Amino acid sequence: MRPGISSYAYTWAIGVPGYKVKNPMNVFQLVEKAVELDVNCVQIADNLPMDKLSSREQQQLKAKADKSGIVIEVGTRGLLIDNIKKYLDIAARFESPILRVVIDAAGFEPGRPGIVQILQTIEPECKTRKIRLAIENHDRFKAREFLQMLEPVDTEWIGICLDSVNSMGAGEGVEVVTETLGPFTYNFHVKEFIVRRMDHKMGFQIEGRPVGEGMLPLVWMLSKINKKCTSAILEQWVPPEKNTDSTIVKEDQWARKSIQNLKKILSSAQEGTIHEK
Repeated sequence: MRPGISSYAYTWAIGVPGYKVKNPMNVFQLVEKAVELDVNCVQIADNLPMDKLSSREQQQLKAKADKSGIVIEVGTRGLLIDNIKKYLDIAARFESPILRVVIDAAGFEPGRPGIVQILQTIEPECKTRKIRLAIENHDRFKAREFLQMLEPVDTEWIGICLDSVNSMGAGEGVEVVTETLGPFTYNFHVKEFIVRRMDHKMGFQIEGRPVGEGMLPLVWMLSKINKKCTSAILEQWVPPEKNTDSTIVKEDQWARKSIQNLKKILSSAQEGTIHEK
């Protein structure tokens, strides 16, 4: 499993609504960051929507990635048939092995029957193009509901993008989500976290941390994930500093530390020199 970075590893640098960024990071700079971090996979998600790039810009990005030995994984938001078909075209253009998708979009929150109908409609095109659709677990559905969505379709071509902490928003911990969805996972989002009790003792707060410095049972998760999953993609929840510039510096520092630790963990797991915790 190769390590990589997502555009959500650099969320602050790319731009968060309501927080001004002087010079937002673009897709070309994200590829350069991957080269700098010595990883050969970049997942470009919906915070840098690839359909907004012109045909020429897409060609330039593909050429830059190829020259740098970078695999581009394509992502989008909104499980609408037209959007998925459009992004399958983009994924094919970039030779992306997967298309990661978040189901919901602005004004679009389909129920499970509607989701299944859409998946059955686009399944043949995924097969024809040999691109796996990887549905990310977000907090509107529980793990068993994602599993129910997959039951009527061919899970060789439609599966899961397993995010390590998103499902906490649905009241589910890492273990139950991984046990349920791990066998159907084709893309893995590594997002480190801690849970700490608030100072007033009434409630808990979930925050991000650099990989290896939190509570994520990463080695155990790797042992449970489908062996056809080829990439472990870094995403980050970086708590903001007093100003955006300082937060962006912190985000980059965390990414460097996280990739270094992720590489060590992946290498050791593949060699069988570390054990589950």
